[in-house]
Amino acid sequence: MTTFERPMPVKTPTTAPFWDALAEHKIRIQYSPSSDEYVFYPRVRAPRTLADDLEWREISGLGTLYSYTVARRPVGPHFTDAVPLLTAIVEWDEGPRFSTELVNVAPEDIHVGMRVRPVFCD
Repeated sequence: MTTFERPMPVKTPTTAPFWDALAEHKIRIQYSPSSDEYVFYPRVRAPRTLADDLEWREISGLGTLYSYTVARRPVGPHFTDAVPLLTAIVEWDEGPRFSTELVNVAPEDIHVGMRVRPVFCD
């Protein structure tokens, strides 16, 4: 069986601060003073006001599981050794939702509403 390394997202000028923070084991997302809310995914303008006032702020990374799925078959050749793959949507305490992979938990122990925290990989 051939094993591939997982593909990684490509950094752009807009997303680089997010990926750079993860490399430092921190989570930084954008905040819009004009709408007084955090914004995720990274973008050039605030989605509600179209203001160009977005600034990067570190957040706790703590959140609540909003939804999840258990993929019991590889979702592609890069994931042959990663089954079951536990993908999830988590709502950060700061507000935005994001998609992620759940780790260090058995599929039978997962439930909507459970608290989660970030785990960083190098």
